[in-house]
Amino acid sequence: MELPVFPYHPDPLASGSIRPSGADCQCCGQARGYIYASSPYCEAELEDAICPWCIADGSAWRRFRAVFTDDTLMPRGLPASVVAEITQRTPGFSGWQQEHWLGCCDDAAVFVAPAGFDEIEARHPHAKPALIDYMKTQLGLNEDGAAALYRSLHKDRGPTAYIFQCRHCTNQPAYIDRP
Repeated sequence: MELPVFPYHPDPLASGSIRPSGADCQCCGQARGYIYASSPYCEAELEDAICPWCIADGSAWRRFRAVFTDDTLMPRGLPASVVAEITQRTPGFSGWQQEHWLGCCDDAAVFVAPAGFDEIEARHPHAKPALIDYMKTQLGLNEDGAAALYRSLHKDRGPTAYIFQCRHCTNQPAYIDRP
């Protein structure tokens, strides 16, 4: 069975947000072969319990008021429809601290993947300038400190980069989170 399409998170299997599973979805009751690999924000305990189809069609939002990304940590000024698409019908991603959804060109960006130095160099080299800029402006590092932190990035052990892709231009917004 093909996964539903998520315009702002097109490959949730590669990003680790959706994983293969034989578990029943607590929303629709079906075992569809995949499950959300995290816990949405809601009152119910739904860790590893929601299928991608119930995320995509908004069923998890309607039944549990499950939110998959905190709307207060999204770019300001986005249309309400975009915020709803990401928070209510798009798998979020897990970070070390609180996840931030980035944007570009007056739209939310597409989440690509968590990445370390090796992944950035091999698959996301366009994200390097955004990461270096983030390290200097947001983390207050000088050129040497930013270069050292960049080389230390690791997908699984942290610090980790979170790579996005603009839907309208070639920019790859990114940020770093640490354990």
